[in-house]
Amino acid sequence: MASIFQTIGAATSLSSSIDTNTSRRSLSERKASFVVVRSDAAKINTRLNRIGGRIDHLITNAVATKADTSAASTASKPGHEVLLFEALKEGLEEEMDRDARVCVMGEDVGHYGGSYKVTKGLAPKFGDLRVLDTPIAENAFTGMGIGAAMMGLRPIIEGMNMGFLLLAFNQISNNCGMLHYTSGGQFKIPVVIRGPGGVGRQLGAEHSQRLESYFQSIPGIQMVACSTPYNAKGLMKAAIRSDNPVILFEHVLLYNLKETIPDEEYVLNLEEAEMVRPGQHVTILTYSRMRYHVMQAAKTLVNKGYDPEVIDIRSLKPFDLHTIGNSVKKTHRVLIVEECMRTGGIGASLTAAINENFQDYLDAPIVCLSSQDVPTPYAGTLEEWTVVQPPQIVAAVEQLCQ
Repeated sequence: MASIFQTIGAATSLSSSIDTNTSRRSLSERKASFVVVRSDAAKINTRLNRIGGRIDHLITNAVATKADTSAASTASKPGHEVLLFEALKEGLEEEMDRDARVCVMGEDVGHYGGSYKVTKGLAPKFGDLRVLDTPIAENAFTGMGIGAAMMGLRPIIEGMNMGFLLLAFNQISNNCGMLHYTSGGQFKIPVVIRGPGGVGRQLGAEHSQRLESYFQSIPGIQMVACSTPYNAKGLMKAAIRSDNPVILFEHVLLYNLKETIPDEEYVLNLEEAEMVRPGQHVTILTYSRMRYHVMQAAKTLVNKGYDPEVIDIRSLKPFDLHTIGNSVKKTHRVLIVEECMRTGGIGASLTAAINENFQDYLDAPIVCLSSQDVPTPYAGTLEEWTVVQPPQIVAAVEQLCQ
């Protein structure tokens, strides 16, 4: 297998002059529209899951620089309509065209096209060496991808399901996140680890994992979560161009979201949140699938006279505390909505970061709505009860704004 990557490296030596610094550029214009996903939720318990003001641990160096962005919409520019999985494929294919060092590996990513068809059609175009089908051995091919990155390639490692990547936790934590530091800067690890996760529809506990909380404590790794076709493509391209190891979380229920994205090339900032809906009364922080539950709740809240500000944090590590802080200073109230587990989840870290940096601006304790700390049930009705639903969000905002 080492000879395979030596062959690729020799064949791509002419690409070594490619400037990878473009990973830091941010699109100057952001898509303003969003797609609303209909929820089938019935009436549910509106009891709130709270996280108090105590700081569980400090979030150091969490402030990401926010680039100047224009409020103009990209809707006026030429575009085409794609599903989210197609947007991911577009970003991946464009980067493979642009840089011969980019390669893909994982189970069934080749001629089958991946479990959710993100790599469909890439194997015939780029060949079996750049789109490499692997055995069912996550620890082996994740370690192989990290080694390839150390030698100068830019691998994208696909987990058929994010839960399976727990088998490669040693490679991700002890190798991927730490080798740049432990080698004294001799090695860069420009690798992207991506795949489907989250609570689907009756996929069972082992296929409904939310691993954000597992990986957030690993030093040296960035984490982003896509939620629209527009940001899926932009974040994919940025992650591939980054010299840092990046974990890209994709939600299993969002692959068929449809949106018009620009025809022209764009790359998003990996460390920037997205202002989904400006408001005045309360800041709602969310990401991934919960963005749509929040936007459903926002419609009800507006009809009741509330003006919520909704932010898709997108960057799970580090947090964009510039955007978040400006919102907190304006609304003075914060509601966090996540699909991650309550104990030790992204919401817990975000609560700690806000309390540490913006406590003086808060007029009420931060409220965090998270999934229940139980394995996800197979039964559909029970599964629904474990995940935050729009009525809970409405109730939480009403209580915060009293």
